[in-house]
Amino acid sequence: MRWLERLRRPGTPPAPDPLAEAQAAFSRGEYATALGLWEPLARAGAVEAQAGIGLCFLRGLGIPADPPLAEKWLALAAAGGHARAQRELATLLRQGAEGVEADPARATGLYRAAAEGGDPIAQDIWSRMLLEGQDGVAMDLAEARRWALAAAGAGIAPAMTRLGMFHHNAQGVERDVAEAARWWHSAAIRGDADGQAMLGAALHLGAGIAPDRVAAMAWLLRATRGGSDLARPFLTAVRASLTPAELSLALARSSEPLPPVSGGVA
Repeated sequence: MRWLERLRRPGTPPAPDPLAEAQAAFSRGEYATALGLWEPLARAGAVEAQAGIGLCFLRGLGIPADPPLAEKWLALAAAGGHARAQRELATLLRQGAEGVEADPARATGLYRAAAEGGDPIAQDIWSRMLLEGQDGVAMDLAEARRWALAAAGAGIAPAMTRLGMFHHNAQGVERDVAEAARWWHSAAIRGDADGQAMLGAALHLGAGIAPDRVAAMAWLLRATRGGSDLARPFLTAVRASLTPAELSLALARSSEPLPPVSGGVA
């Protein structure tokens, strides 16, 4: 019996896991190798493999981009409950692409399913949709905050910025400028430009945090470079409050590496 022979040879290495091999190849940028490993698994119904193939067709990784084929493979994985595939398919359907007709209603259902399936990016997107009432979704502040907390707990910086806004604007919670500043700091050190802008504004105004004009300018400069429109209304006032030496220091600080992120939310 083969299994008995294997037990008698304890030094025999385990058989390789093709899914693990494919993921390792994908992580190394060896997309053609990953696709070759995924293809038979995907046809046998492995949702991880179906999702991987769909992502490659979506992004043009190892093969030419092909939105209709991306939709096909992602839909198979999404139907099997693969949360990231649901989110990637939702984004494709929300925007549409060559050969793929936009379907916002279907996208909405997929974003919700992906959020409920534990995909942090989908949780962030679903939170924003609930907050703003996007694509026919009924506004629900409590649910928007709940999903933002879930995404923030997984390290998604834009969700942290949104939580700061909840507390700053008293949206479904008591106004708490200190809690808002804490969330913005967490988002800022993780590189979110809007979080950096709001932290800079809080430091300028001393709202929930000790005022610091140099630090305010440094964060606002980072936010501006990151493309945040929220920084611009504060830049002129903060710049006018600084001496030339302070402005030079702020410029230097704005180019330094971001502070380290400790465990949990800062």
